[in-house]
Amino acid sequence: MIPYSLLDLAPVVLGSTPRQALLNSRSLAQTAETSGYQRFWLAEHHNMTGIASAATAVAIGYVAEGTERIRVGSGGIMLPNHAPLMVAEQFGTLASLYPDRIDLGLGRAPGTDSLTMQALRRYQDSVDQFPRDVQELQGYFQPAAPGQAVQAVPGAGLKVPLWLLGSSLFSAQLAAALGLPFAFASHFAPDHLMQALDLYRARFRPSEQLESPYCMAAVPMYAASSRDEARLLMSSTQQQFIALRRGTPGPLKPPLENIETHFSAAELAGAAHALSEAIVGDMADVKKGIGNFIDRTGVDEIMFSAHIFDHQKRLTSVGIAGQACQALSGRTTSA
Repeated sequence: MIPYSLLDLAPVVLGSTPRQALLNSRSLAQTAETSGYQRFWLAEHHNMTGIASAATAVAIGYVAEGTERIRVGSGGIMLPNHAPLMVAEQFGTLASLYPDRIDLGLGRAPGTDSLTMQALRRYQDSVDQFPRDVQELQGYFQPAAPGQAVQAVPGAGLKVPLWLLGSSLFSAQLAAALGLPFAFASHFAPDHLMQALDLYRARFRPSEQLESPYCMAAVPMYAASSRDEARLLMSSTQQQFIALRRGTPGPLKPPLENIETHFSAAELAGAAHALSEAIVGDMADVKKGIGNFIDRTGVDEIMFSAHIFDHQKRLTSVGIAGQACQALSGRTTSA
């Protein structure tokens, strides 16, 4: 069985607080660790009342401190929002405190709206500078050269593993050209999944970090004791997608019975399309869905995204998915 991992946005649920969301993220990472997950990533978003992971490097440190073995990282840091040197210093600090456990996934999108982009005080053309910024960041993790004027301290010589993330073909091509691992965001933008993976594999050039292509894909995952309950859990994410397209994002809402009676057919179709790669159901459904996805895509690693309103049910869902993955490899979970 290939490695399996977990993506988290520290969702703030309706009636709760960002503090509780971050506490829940650490609890979720601990469950993922005992369930055999390879890595736990947090994503950067800004000015969104339903997401508490804006200060991503800080949140990563909090999660890493509460776990022992699982790799912790970013899925991702939105590089256009930051100076590469500051990212190198932040992740160099994390890698110094938690050796061989920190990943640095990089995204090209700002992760926010245009007004918030201005508030972040980054240049308007920073997205266009993404390839240059990635290479600058790579340089800061190399051993410092004699007389080097600007160094990342901590950071220099630590060679923190970089990943490129994307939902289109641009990052797939850049990851291939730079010889970096690539992660596709099929948990919300599934359209170009296979095209991006094929392009990445075909154009990959070996690098100091990576000798051969390594690709991961993120998929929504909702597991429960029954198929009906799992579908009900997913309704919170369906509402979230619809609210985002309406321009009214907010906290994650409770599951909704008979969701088809509350929204238009077009809105439900849009949410269904975004979630078309979702794996939903009981243990048997989840095991079959995971196996089918791996067979179809040939990914080297799968990353689940599980936005579920009730934290305990989220823990249960992550545990079921871990058991399904281990069952696919002929092992049984010790969790």
